[in-house]
Amino acid sequence: MQYLEFKFSCKEPYREILIAELSEVGYDSFLETDEGFDAYIQEDLFDRNSFQQVIDQYHEAASIQVTEGKMPKVNWNEEWEKNYDPIEVGDQVYVRASFHQPRKEFKYEILINPKMSFGTGHHATTYLMLSHQLTIDHLGKRVLDIGSGTGILAIMAHQLGAKEIEAFDIDEWCVENGNENFELNGMNKVRMGKGTVREVKPQGEFDIVLANINKNVLLDEMDVYATLVKSKGHLLLSGFYEHDVLDIAEKAFQFGFVEKEVQSKDDWAALILEKL
Repeated sequence: MQYLEFKFSCKEPYREILIAELSEVGYDSFLETDEGFDAYIQEDLFDRNSFQQVIDQYHEAASIQVTEGKMPKVNWNEEWEKNYDPIEVGDQVYVRASFHQPRKEFKYEILINPKMSFGTGHHATTYLMLSHQLTIDHLGKRVLDIGSGTGILAIMAHQLGAKEIEAFDIDEWCVENGNENFELNGMNKVRMGKGTVREVKPQGEFDIVLANINKNVLLDEMDVYATLVKSKGHLLLSGFYEHDVLDIAEKAFQFGFVEKEVQSKDDWAALILEKL
């Protein structure tokens, strides 16, 4: 499988915005650099028109410069071992790869071998979602993880005592990686599906629905989320900036949700909503 490599130089405030936009057009791995970031996409998924639309939209404001090339074949596991450090969520959750030593003082330990999937806990949105999950009763609950990535939020739900978990993602890499991570965390009966929420069509209602995606997708799919969350159930959302909270909340209010809590980190935000 051949990957294309794009080295971006841009203004600092636009780094995360461009990463979010590029992830929507097929890019599945990013590495931040001093000048901006590097972005990678599977060669057969690259669409020049979609890429150019993103560049044109932000070119002037972000002072974008980009260099294109093909990614040399590398040992991804070796690269992750060089660059992937464990993280701590408060004093309760320790997220590590299998090549890190365990830390018994943490109540919850999540094993993630991320490969090229998004969601290692290092990004603020994943950190915020894990923090929110710690405040919600998962014991015996039915949980749905939309856009699951590495499966980290589904694994957190499992460790918090969820009785039934469903997870899916639109990216084949994520599905493969997520299932591997489920097995690492003793979740052999949970299999990640592939597709959008409208394509997967989860059946029935859930006590907790998790969606760490991006603003546009969340707004577009809010009507579907409303059909999936049971009365008094919770919808946890992230993948957007602090200045987007009002737009997300107002959309959710239209479908019978009320805001319970909002947290922010590094300009990113996450919401806990309750279904009336």
